[in-house]
Amino acid sequence: MFKKILLVILLTLSSSIAKDKTMSIYNFEVKDIDGKEVSLEKYRGKVLLIVNVASKCGFTSQYEGLEKLYSKYKDKDFMILGFPSNQFSNQEPGSNEEIKEFCTLTFGVDFDMFAKIDVNGKNESPLYTFLKSQESGILGTSSIKWNFTKFLVDSNGKVVNRFGSITKPADIEDEVKKLLNL
Repeated sequence: MFKKILLVILLTLSSSIAKDKTMSIYNFEVKDIDGKEVSLEKYRGKVLLIVNVASKCGFTSQYEGLEKLYSKYKDKDFMILGFPSNQFSNQEPGSNEEIKEFCTLTFGVDFDMFAKIDVNGKNESPLYTFLKSQESGILGTSSIKWNFTKFLVDSNGKVVNRFGSITKPADIEDEVKKLLNL
């Protein structure tokens, strides 16, 4: 617990601290969709696409593209991490159990899903504080603007790119392949 508190303090002190080259996504723990603590160290050596998702959004159909991209490269050390968030027009109102059921039944989601989080504001996930400090959005803004914002992370745990909601998963495939050395 002390480690998490210290990490949050360090990330919020200044952007220069948040840009610390020794930090990576492996420094974080999150809860999976079933409420179990997961160290992101588990993903060391994998290329990651981290996405804030929602079930009742105009971009919800991107689940299909995400699953297709994941299925194509999962055997090549690629993983997608889905983080539901209800911060944008209440488009993810369900419980974690309802979200899991929706994703599985509607889109056959097989990539890792996590517990619902905040991606902006005073209660935002420390992971998202870190991600946003590493790659800014349009016009240099840091806040997440909408559902299905995507962060591409290399196999060393470094954030290498950020994509807005309108960027379809298929449009990221070439960058994923490059990071996978394919």
